[in-house]
Amino acid sequence: MASRIDRKLVVETALRLLNESGLDGLTLRRIAKELDVQAPALYWHFKNKQELLDEMATEIFRRLFRSTLPAGGPGADGRWPSWQEMVLRTCTTLRRELLAYRDGGKVVAGTRMTDDSFAAPLELFLSHFTAVGFTLTEAARAWWTAYNYTVGLVIEEQSVHPEPERPEVRDPSYDLDDRERRLGATYPLAARAGRTLFGDIEEAFEAGLRIIVAGIEANHLKGEGS
Repeated sequence: MASRIDRKLVVETALRLLNESGLDGLTLRRIAKELDVQAPALYWHFKNKQELLDEMATEIFRRLFRSTLPAGGPGADGRWPSWQEMVLRTCTTLRRELLAYRDGGKVVAGTRMTDDSFAAPLELFLSHFTAVGFTLTEAARAWWTAYNYTVGLVIEEQSVHPEPERPEVRDPSYDLDDRERRLGATYPLAARAGRTLFGDIEEAFEAGLRIIVAGIEANHLKGEGS
């Protein structure tokens, strides 16, 4: 029975079902039913749901790296971007790809890569930093900060807009008018801030990313002057 399926088919099915049911609704039993096999057949390939999530996250990154240029690669004009552009481009692409999957941010958060496909883009990203004078430690921390900001924001964004195919749909818990009515009299600043925090999330993401880029630059210049 196990020969009817392989790891690739299980992962492809899991990613498709993820958009239908979300992470909480994704179970090995549900995947087995979709594949028309008994649940134990899946255990030939994955011991538990966490192993499956690790492979799903790895496949998301494989698809990301196959469909886009590696971090810091040349643009259409053949030019290599500045490191600032590289960070902005890479994180914008990462966000877009994760948003294509329901709960995509949660799937990749805290999972372990099952192969080394991430290493080549990371090597290119770090080498682009070090080529312009960053130490490896600075480069690694810059990427780690920008990456975790992006994944964390996607998790928050997907709690506000949970359906990838209908991004205009907002969870009722994030009704901005209701939030302002509840908080306005006692916490006027917190009430008005909701429009910035949960209104145009794409604009908020870009603004936050620019803050991170500015911080990376300021920290690097401080190190050069010491």
